[in-house]
Amino acid sequence: MEKVKPVRAMLRVLDVLQVLSSRYGGTISDVSNAIDLPRTTTYRVLETLCSAGYVTRDGAGERYRLTVLVRSLSDGYDDEAWIGEVAQPILADLGRKMIWPVSISTNRSHMMLVRCNTDKQSPLALERYNAGVQVSILRSASGRAFLAFSPPPQRSALLDIALGLGADMEGAGRQRDLIEKTLEGVRAGGYAIALRQYRGESAAAVPIFSGTHLLGCLGMRFMDKAVNESTFVVQSLPIMREAAHAIGEAHKEWKQSNALELPVDRWDWTLERRVEH
Repeated sequence: MEKVKPVRAMLRVLDVLQVLSSRYGGTISDVSNAIDLPRTTTYRVLETLCSAGYVTRDGAGERYRLTVLVRSLSDGYDDEAWIGEVAQPILADLGRKMIWPVSISTNRSHMMLVRCNTDKQSPLALERYNAGVQVSILRSASGRAFLAFSPPPQRSALLDIALGLGADMEGAGRQRDLIEKTLEGVRAGGYAIALRQYRGESAAAVPIFSGTHLLGCLGMRFMDKAVNESTFVVQSLPIMREAAHAIGEAHKEWKQSNALELPVDRWDWTLERRVEH
């Protein structure tokens, strides 16, 4: 395949963003000298970024800084990258210890999305699912754990969505008080469990926190005849909690190492500027 020639203008924009990020802003001369770009071209790039809302000029009009809008450029990367870079190695190690299939899932509206699992590596998986499968937030162990440990406003909103779509939880239907009582039990125990006896398989899940932020849930599936809930609590729950904690701590370190030094104190000013335009 013929190599595509890069767009020089785009490369210049990326270079400018990199300079402003590494230096907490800079003047036209600072940026121009750092990447060996003519001052007139540097000025045009900076002003274009200002028009787009990613850069702002200070009061004196000499120094350019990044705005918080730049953070939005990393949203998609953050959502996907921490799974592969942080969670998967820990999950793979957990799978070797547990033998049973384990997984990590995150919330997507009224569903939970399985982001990665060890189904293909586990000899005990009755069914092998691929990453990307979605399960009910009310019927699944991971969904119940996520709901139980979500901040109250988020939990209320998720229940509104789930119940509004006609979701059900073992006959609870729209009886919100019964669902809330079930979730109270999940919070008290620190884990959620979902029995799927018609498949001969059950699932359990624990929350994954990065600091105070709920990232998702760590789940495990097992055969009913081999593991009951009491056995799970004694033998597997401590190991899963330890792995969930390890993922959360690794995520915090990863987040800090990938964080941009952005001028968050400029947020109000930037919002006002964008509203005016």
